Amino acid sequence: MKKNALVLGLLASAALVLGACGGDTEAGSEKKKVLEMGTSAEFAPFESRNPQGEIVGFDIDLANYIADELGYELEITDMKFDGLIGALQNDRVDLVLAGMSATDSRRKNVDFSTEYNHSGEMFITPKGSDVTSIEDLEGLTVGVQLGTIQEEGAKKIQEEEGIDFELKALDDSGALIQEILSGRIDAAYMDKEAALGYLAQQDLDAFDDPTTSSPGMAVAFPKGSDLVDDVNEVLAKAEESGFLKELQDKWLSEEK
Repeated sequence: MKKNALVLGLLASAALVLGACGGDTEAGSEKKKVLEMGTSAEFAPFESRNPQGEIVGFDIDLANYIADELGYELEITDMKFDGLIGALQNDRVDLVLAGMSATDSRRKNVDFSTEYNHSGEMFITPKGSDVTSIEDLEGLTVGVQLGTIQEEGAKKIQEEEGIDFELKALDDSGALIQEILSGRIDAAYMDKEAALGYLAQQDLDAFDDPTTSSPGMAVAFPKGSDLVDDVNEVLAKAEESGFLKELQDKWLSEEK
């Protein structure tokens, strides 16, 4: 009888230990649910890595605000921008904040929240360049970030404006700046806020894209996600409370 009592006691102790660690137990259920977010930390001031290697930026602050409001713990996965849509489609992440514009072509594959920011586009050129308008791009090489709205926009300029230039797509915006500085491309076409950040750091010139008004940035979700309405409510609250304005003041340039 003593042996049986000892075995039962050991089993009970083991159950308590497992209960303290388990995710499906009553104790474990007190932990916050995890919200898996995808981003591409090569797009300052929206998302980039600081000297300590932490991912920071406008979108990161906004994502943490959304997670807190909805009672989630945020986990961020950093990946190439052109892989973000696929990550949503394959349910590897719950949502994406990556300075992503809510274009019609992307809406075929993912759902979007209401827009939370609009920047516009800009061409960056070497210091002292004679390229000061889109007409001057004729016969030159223009760099864009792979999978971005600027890649689509550059092709649209070629087609609709009849300007013949070579298009060079690279993985991230930082690489575009290096291509300009090394003379391998004549201009880089990118989001205006990102461009202004580089102009503050490098001795470069730039001019605005006069041709289009791109869609604003929005949170992206897998098709049919239950999170869309909840996130829209949080974004509306962020707008009404002034939190979005605080993020703009903190992260974005005053020059538009």
